[in-house]
Amino acid sequence: MNKWLSRGNRQSIVDNHLKGVIRMNQLLLLALMFCGGIAIAVQPSINGRLAQKVGTFESSCISFAIGTLLLLAVVLVAGKGSLRGVANASWWELTGGGLGAFFVTMTIIAIPRIGTTAAMAAVIGAQLATGCLLDHFGLFGFRTIPLDGKRAIGVALLMAGASLIIRK
Repeated sequence: MNKWLSRGNRQSIVDNHLKGVIRMNQLLLLALMFCGGIAIAVQPSINGRLAQKVGTFESSCISFAIGTLLLLAVVLVAGKGSLRGVANASWWELTGGGLGAFFVTMTIIAIPRIGTTAAMAAVIGAQLATGCLLDHFGLFGFRTIPLDGKRAIGVALLMAGASLIIRK
């Protein structure tokens, strides 16, 4: 039998292909998250300008209303889940919208006063520290990723960089 057609080699080819697809998906996800990071940096400035015309809370409300309409369109076109599942959600699983509203409102207030870079540096530092705790303890039912020395040093360096940016 040809060695390329043996079961073990076929499985190896499939495994390598799947690893390549997973790696590509991870790269795509990282690229999309990078774009999300750009959006998070730009959004508060846009909302801040709108707030000058309509007010802080009104700007936050308008931002969420437009986001809700856009997401509703995406759900109608490409949604694969069921909104009925919300009936089975725990109360705390519904707090994300409130946390988002808090974040958007705080950026609308902070950015005109301390600048986009300082605000984003504070946000990134808080996100990294919180993310490490969430990962380390496997909170919200996600897999546990222990906080090892490398991760701790990485977070410390990013926070140190953020503090340099925040200082005047």
